[in-house]
Amino acid sequence: MIHTYTVTGMTCNGCKASVEKHLNALPNVINASVNLEKSEATIEMSQHISIETLKETLPEKFSISEKQKENVFSTSHVEETKSDLQQLKPLFIIFGYITVASVLLHYKQWDWNSFMLDFMGLFYVVFSFFKILDLKGFPESFKMYDPLAKAIPTYGKIYPFLELALGIMFLMRIQIPIALIVTIIILGITTVGVTKTLLDKKAIQCACLGTALKLPMTKATFIENTIMIVMAVIMLLKTYI
Repeated sequence: MIHTYTVTGMTCNGCKASVEKHLNALPNVINASVNLEKSEATIEMSQHISIETLKETLPEKFSISEKQKENVFSTSHVEETKSDLQQLKPLFIIFGYITVASVLLHYKQWDWNSFMLDFMGLFYVVFSFFKILDLKGFPESFKMYDPLAKAIPTYGKIYPFLELALGIMFLMRIQIPIALIVTIIILGITTVGVTKTLLDKKAIQCACLGTALKLPMTKATFIENTIMIVMAVIMLLKTYI
């Protein structure tokens, strides 16, 4: 018999492998395979295994439940169509807060240069916060689309702290040219990976807000990185021209 279950708490391929390992270790399980994108586990078993047994065998980080059958008369299909926008809502809200905060800092004596520096500083500080919330899960999610993190795993581990350092440099006006160059390099590398992922139409989780908020990899991620790169280029040109 084959049953499909919903598994939550998975953020990377490491989580997928862990769930499969624990499920396959159970007696009467012939084969267990996990689909990370769909958050599903398909289990082939020689005899029925209770959901309680499945829950007990998995680490506390993961939760497993019976997959609900789709009701053809429900609005689930409509909701599924909107899911990307709904999941990106936190990203838009955070982006809006950062923009408003940057404007309020300078609305009395407006200065574009100062606005962009503070925007970039707040962007890095806020986004690094979400990444630092899960220092174990973030690198695994990040390397799924960032070429450098995939080649050098240590880079994914220090990336949140690199963002935090850049945020402080922008806000405190410390070595701005260096911070701008580093921004162009690291976000440029990430944008290459994001572009490839979008072109390949892969359904993976964006790690821009860490793993605390499950955001899909979409064009919004590309636009977010592009805005930061454009700002960095403009500021760099103003500095040396």
